[in-house]
Amino acid sequence: GFGVKLGIDLPNESSGFIPTTKYFDKFYGRGHWSGLTVISMAIGQGEVLVTPLQLANFAATIANRGYYKIPHVVKAIEDTSINISYQVNHYTDIKKQYFDVVTEGMYLAVNGGAGSTAHIAKIPEIAVCGKTGTAQNPHGKDHSVFMAFAPRQNPKIAIAVIIENGGYGA
Repeated sequence: GFGVKLGIDLPNESSGFIPTTKYFDKFYGRGHWSGLTVISMAIGQGEVLVTPLQLANFAATIANRGYYKIPHVVKAIEDTSINISYQVNHYTDIKKQYFDVVTEGMYLAVNGGAGSTAHIAKIPEIAVCGKTGTAQNPHGKDHSVFMAFAPRQNPKIAIAVIIENGGYGA
């Protein structure tokens, strides 16, 4: 769901931005950029732009071990049919077994002790899985980013939080 609109039931949704080789060829000139030019994108930096909703959707995709439903506000309206597209599972191409490793890392980020980057998000008796991050801000102090889902098994909620000028994710 990065770089495209998810198709939510609210107006003015943004697609964010995931640059392509065509973008870099235009920006730097064909043959004038390399892997070193774009390596920061591997950790979600550089030219990558994602919306908070896309981050929450990403957390939901990890929680569901490889699929998401299009986020939507309206669950039901009496005597009215809701668009069926909000009930369809959208699958990634990532093999399901890889999600267990990522989920474990996210669990430890919250529950691994005082040295964990997201330990402040720990909730007694709820297995929260989370990931902190820092969004570069060319106009001032960087933004703090946090995404999570809970509980670890049979998740019911996924969130994304951005704190403007928070400095860093933790």
